[in-house]
Amino acid sequence: MDRRIIFTLIVMLIVIVGELYTYYTLRSLFSEQRSKRIFTLVYLAQTAFLIFAWYKSVDIIRNGSIERSFMDNFYIGIAFTAFISKTVFIILMLLQDGGRLLFGLGTWMTNLIKGDQAAITLMPGRREFLTKGAVLFAGIPFFGMLYGITKGKYQYTVNKLSLAFQNLPKAFNGLRIVQISDIHSGSFDSAESVAKGIAMINDLKPDLILFTGDLVNFEKDEINPYIDVFANLEAPLGKYAILGNHDYYGTERQEPGKRQQYWDDFMSKYPALGFKLLKNENVTIEKEGEKIAILGVENWGAGNYFQKYGDLDKASQGINEDTFAILMSHDPTHWTEKIIPHQRTFPLTLSGHTHGMQFGIDIPGFKWSPVKYRYKHWSGLYQEAGQYLYVNKGFGFLGFPGRIGMWPEITLLEMNTVS
Repeated sequence: MDRRIIFTLIVMLIVIVGELYTYYTLRSLFSEQRSKRIFTLVYLAQTAFLIFAWYKSVDIIRNGSIERSFMDNFYIGIAFTAFISKTVFIILMLLQDGGRLLFGLGTWMTNLIKGDQAAITLMPGRREFLTKGAVLFAGIPFFGMLYGITKGKYQYTVNKLSLAFQNLPKAFNGLRIVQISDIHSGSFDSAESVAKGIAMINDLKPDLILFTGDLVNFEKDEINPYIDVFANLEAPLGKYAILGNHDYYGTERQEPGKRQQYWDDFMSKYPALGFKLLKNENVTIEKEGEKIAILGVENWGAGNYFQKYGDLDKASQGINEDTFAILMSHDPTHWTEKIIPHQRTFPLTLSGHTHGMQFGIDIPGFKWSPVKYRYKHWSGLYQEAGQYLYVNKGFGFLGFPGRIGMWPEITLLEMNTVS
């Protein structure tokens, strides 16, 4: 039998067992037969809806789409939301049931040793308040994720920071740079909501806009419905972009003879957006006779999962050693592995890629996300060997169609010269 079929059957079996366990656990909260019947009907209805949501989700993800609707994302989001919430509930109830079994077994063994022949059940009754507590606890991720898929995914947040550099030319003192990353246009379902984020960027009056990769999820034409929206971005000193790991996937899935045509068409999207794409290359920006360089490398990610097309030497060609350089590199692992050890100093590197896992806590004085256990540098500002790295949490979203705590980010960096 095909492994995919076996895997699907195993997943279905786990889901069915989980649904039955959840059903009988929740049903125990009702004492009257009429209430139990009503609960059964409601539970069967939600189970049927979730099966439909999972079916739609698999179909949407497998077949892809150039433009997603709100309902497409809602089906995917509600399927994930229900799965996580029920998983939390089942874990809590299994802990309770495990405790009940151990308590009953301990009592039975104790009485057996004492010679007490009284009938003792190995599974004492569930404590109702613990079951209700598990329901309330599972409701936290449910309502949090529900907010994330309806509101959080477009809750654009501006993070402002001021950086000082000794070698930044005085003509560029006060330079305002907006960084965005990980647009993932194939996940969007509202051009109007995206346009609000674009308006927020323009309101910041940036001199430069730097986009650090992942324009699409998988296919080049995913950006088509949003080209006019992003073309409205304004920056007098220019708009520059690099490629992220997802930007290569569509080309790699083409037949060899069609790859170049596909790639050329994808590359034509960037001028339409008003961005100059930097592929292991650089541009020099001059102001009042002084210069800075903007360097952009192709994707480079540590491990065997992501492309390693980034070439720092090639991107640096033609730039003097004493020229102040701002580097764009999509994956922050590049900073540790290649950028810091490089013979050239890059005062500021801008990255993205992690999304802050689209889930976590980011408040003044405290920041946490599960992604920190995967990436050492996953969000915000880092400094090492006299060089800065800033990791942007992303403008869009991928996979789970929402954000919880890790809101979509617009970064404003004000560059200052140390006198």
